[in-house]
Amino acid sequence: MKNEIFEQLEKDNVRFVNLQFSDIFGMVKNLTIPVQHLEDSLEYGTWFDGSSIEGFTRIHESDMYLKPDLGTYAIIPWHNSSEGNTARFICDVYKPDGAPFSGDPRNILKKALNEAKQLGFEYNVGPELEFFLLRKENGRLLPLPHDGGGYFDMTADQAYDIRREMNSALQKFGINVEASHHEVAIGQHEIDFRYADALKAADNGTTMRFVLKAVAQQHDLHVTFMPKPIAGINGSGMHVHQSLFKDGRNIFFDDSDRYKLSKTAYSFIAGQLRHARAMSAILSPTVNSYKRLVPGYEAPVYLSWGNTNRSALIRIPRYSKGKSQSTRCELRCPDPSCNLYLAFAVMLKAGLDGIMNGLEPPSPIEENLYGFDNRKLEELHIETLPSSLNEALKCLKSDSVIKEALGQHTYEKYLEAKIEEWNSYRMHVTSWEIERYLEKY
Repeated sequence: MKNEIFEQLEKDNVRFVNLQFSDIFGMVKNLTIPVQHLEDSLEYGTWFDGSSIEGFTRIHESDMYLKPDLGTYAIIPWHNSSEGNTARFICDVYKPDGAPFSGDPRNILKKALNEAKQLGFEYNVGPELEFFLLRKENGRLLPLPHDGGGYFDMTADQAYDIRREMNSALQKFGINVEASHHEVAIGQHEIDFRYADALKAADNGTTMRFVLKAVAQQHDLHVTFMPKPIAGINGSGMHVHQSLFKDGRNIFFDDSDRYKLSKTAYSFIAGQLRHARAMSAILSPTVNSYKRLVPGYEAPVYLSWGNTNRSALIRIPRYSKGKSQSTRCELRCPDPSCNLYLAFAVMLKAGLDGIMNGLEPPSPIEENLYGFDNRKLEELHIETLPSSLNEALKCLKSDSVIKEALGQHTYEKYLEAKIEEWNSYRMHVTSWEIERYLEKY
């Protein structure tokens, strides 16, 4: 493959190479090298200062190096030039002794996938990332929706051509786009790509976020994956379709079951429900995330599952006869601000815990959960997701399975950073408070 890559580099007139990786929050980091240094990078790695990356290492142990994953090669279309083009590789992070860095989010997901592989499982996911396209006013970025369209609109959808450009750019990165459309809220959109093994899906989703932002900038617009940028309308979620395969066969499928689900699928669902509250700290990672997770805006908050029930935390999409390979469960609580590598790692770890311990989920709920009062919820023993980042962090502290998925290093760094975020938020005086209290008191 190495020889093929170098032939492709010459064919594509590549002069520079971007080496990309992610910090613990899922933010893409980038280091550019001339193409003539790529062979050295592949052989020995490219060194960088890990102490300057959020959640990595301390100043006295800062030396780390990157090694490109050849399977992630792509030309960056907006850097095309007659003088030479720019390619990118997603990289893995290593310590000076040659060991993979335990705090590298991509490595954390790889470890979870290896655990599944030892059990004979391949974990496939299909995330659906929603986002807002915002206008600027006098050069300032404000929460101003680009259009007034709604779900699947055409006449009021002013972003059709922009989404088409986004689709084309994503395809140049090797991402198989399946569909794109206007979402429910004004200025809100969704672009879906084909499901894949979790590592490739995390690479694709992380790539998608910076690609969409780059395309929007060319139109003097801004893409945000902030979960709730505008009060009073739907926020942006990241529903994740999941399945386990074994020897090329979807082992979530059982034709004799009412819901066409196997015992393995039921245990996987039960595991995710058991650990959902702790996973919230990773899947809904910001203060703002919990302004989306409220009843009434299609964001599920109740720990339940159901067949096609969109108010449940886990939905089982309707089975189509002859399509057993498509059997899956859809986790509906994550939002697109999360680190996809960490998100898929904890989701897999929770599901595997359910399988290994033979857990059984509660009875499915097929009614609209938003119509249940507190008494009905108590009768059915239905819990809710955390209502704040602070509550989610407390749940994370008490869940050994999710902590193990993150690893000690990342768990400690992540918790430290998120506690600081919560403390900063709770001490901040907002304009809402000024408007409500300043004159009154």
